[in-house]
Amino acid sequence: MKIIAINGSPRRTGNTATFLHKALEGAASVGADTECIDLYSLNYKGCLSCFYCKRKDKEHGTCIIKDDLAPVLEKVKAADAVLFGSPIYFMNITSGMQAFLERLLFSLYIYSREIPSVLGKKLPSAFLYTMNATEERAQEAHLLDSLAPFETFAATILGTAPRKFYAFNTLQFKDYSQYESSIFSEADKKAYYEKHIAEELQQAYELGRQLVMETKRDEA
Repeated sequence: MKIIAINGSPRRTGNTATFLHKALEGAASVGADTECIDLYSLNYKGCLSCFYCKRKDKEHGTCIIKDDLAPVLEKVKAADAVLFGSPIYFMNITSGMQAFLERLLFSLYIYSREIPSVLGKKLPSAFLYTMNATEERAQEAHLLDSLAPFETFAATILGTAPRKFYAFNTLQFKDYSQYESSIFSEADKKAYYEKHIAEELQQAYELGRQLVMETKRDEA
């Protein structure tokens, strides 16, 4: 069983990557083969709206763009489950993750009333979000609602509702004194981190484990 994590953060060892790798540890604990792909190490672009993937005389489900993302899309489609990880920038997923999801999900969706997806199987998934905002601030800004569209598309196109994980109030800097950051209290943010990080890492671990167990149940 293969589980792939997609890191939509430009930081390969940042908060998002840390939680993704912990989720993969959980997946590996119940027998999964795992891989993490860093999107920002690749040269690619988003959907070009060429509609090749919807042509009646072409192969449905295939994105025609030939770049570094092309083999990644094939890996994801062949996987047994996938984790989408992204930090929140300006109240949204990163542009790199959005471009990836455009290419993956839109190519599998063919404007057919009868066939909502051409993937040909269920692909269990999870969205893992990390953000500087506190949980209270995220709720006030209706952030979770703004993330729903891609989650809804994933549910329809991948055949099953995605799991979700949120890490709020993350640390952005090792030393806040080196950056313009007077709107934050470094002491408060570090105190929050120390209080919650162990529990959050365990939740990420459990996310990966449960994703594999869900996949095994579906295949049984």
